[in-house]
Amino acid sequence: MSDQSAVVKAAPKGIYVAGEWRDASGGGSFAVEDPGTGKPLCEVADGQADDARSALDAAVDAQADWAATPPRERAEILRRAWQLMTDRADDLALLMTLEMGKSRAESKSEVTYAAEFFRWFSEEAVRIEGRYAQNPAGGSRLLTMKQPVGPCLLITPWNFPLAMGTRKIGPAIAAGCTMIVKPAQLTPLSMLQLTDVLAEAGLPPGVLNVVPSSSAAKTVGPLMSDPRLRKVSFTGSTPVGKSLMEQASKNLLRVSMELGGNAPFLVFGDADIDAAVEGAVVAKMRNNGESCVAANRFHVAGEVAVEFTARLAERLGAMKVGHGAEEGTQVGPLIDADQRDKVGELVDDAVGKGARVVTGGSAVEGDGYFFTPTVLSNVPREARILTEEVFGPVAPVTAFGSEEEALALANNTEFGLVAYVFTQDLRRALRVAEGLQTGMVGLNTGLVSNAAAPFGGVKASGFGREGGTEGIEEYLSTKYVAVSLS
Repeated sequence: MSDQSAVVKAAPKGIYVAGEWRDASGGGSFAVEDPGTGKPLCEVADGQADDARSALDAAVDAQADWAATPPRERAEILRRAWQLMTDRADDLALLMTLEMGKSRAESKSEVTYAAEFFRWFSEEAVRIEGRYAQNPAGGSRLLTMKQPVGPCLLITPWNFPLAMGTRKIGPAIAAGCTMIVKPAQLTPLSMLQLTDVLAEAGLPPGVLNVVPSSSAAKTVGPLMSDPRLRKVSFTGSTPVGKSLMEQASKNLLRVSMELGGNAPFLVFGDADIDAAVEGAVVAKMRNNGESCVAANRFHVAGEVAVEFTARLAERLGAMKVGHGAEEGTQVGPLIDADQRDKVGELVDDAVGKGARVVTGGSAVEGDGYFFTPTVLSNVPREARILTEEVFGPVAPVTAFGSEEEALALANNTEFGLVAYVFTQDLRRALRVAEGLQTGMVGLNTGLVSNAAAPFGGVKASGFGREGGTEGIEEYLSTKYVAVSLS
């Protein structure tokens, strides 16, 4: 049996409730596809409403005991899970590559990043603090304490099937919350395998429950309307996020939303072009461009635009496209045919309006859902690719004339997740960083993701933060106790 078939066979395929694997209540299943071949990898249990309710029952039953579990015990479980993920990184990476498409090297990097959330929050679990203060008027004291919000629903996307799970699960475990996870239909295997890792690390039954499903409405809907659920955390598109917020309002659920992006990449005339090109490759091509923090539009100072565009095209044009499991692959397939076609549609729209293809520009014929790494120059302002999230390996370049124009172009979007800025002028760097309407800024770097940093956006990119010291606060409520001394 090949490594590929062995790792798929070993992955759980069922629904995980109260510490046990089970079939879907209706007995159904759905296929998980390899986007590099367009062929099915396996079948996974197709959760239904009854499965979701059973998962919430288990989370509710486990909540009181889990909240009372000493923080050090919760921390040690997370630490063991970090170690297990580190030890099994090769198999976890291969499984991710097969269901999502990214290269094995990139999948290995995601496993490391995903595991780091467990290590980080193992350290945060023992640092949940309140405060004790004197009443300014005298005669009493103010006591505050932090307590878990209760059972949570965690909805993860397909593009980072491990990391988007661990940065929600990690703080929930650390805070003392139980949870139900709804993994993405396209990439459930990584989350199901992670569930086994957490069980082996000693996570008690009922704390984590996982319900894969081909229909979010069938599983998420019943949970959102149940008053026992106290929080929802979602990573995905802005339209779906808005719909979930409407549902959450009925029971006043705590809500965290990490939604769409349209990241500007600003290169000023004084920038180190070598660093800017390197940063652009990282910011654009990570995860095949299928990332909410991917650089979506490149605004470059007119005096360096030609040089930057040519050098970026040279780098992207030389990247090896192939199945993610193949040795040396740098750019894998897009997740499915719809996504590949959407990327092609945005490129064709830009070219039809006057943009020039410097490299790439087309889908790859044959099996799988591949699109060539692409650089477009002279992209007109009315091109859709400058306002819509491309989610693919395409870099549209436009020129600007002044710092004010660059900032205006960067902020001319409903989204506000991240922006990238390349300049060697410290004063300009601070002015632009303060002026950008985003939750994160990459200053002279194309990579902002870090378990120790607060990840999240503003405007239509959502609210709430994941990671950093801020991340655990999303799963804690503050209780105030007035203490009389008389």
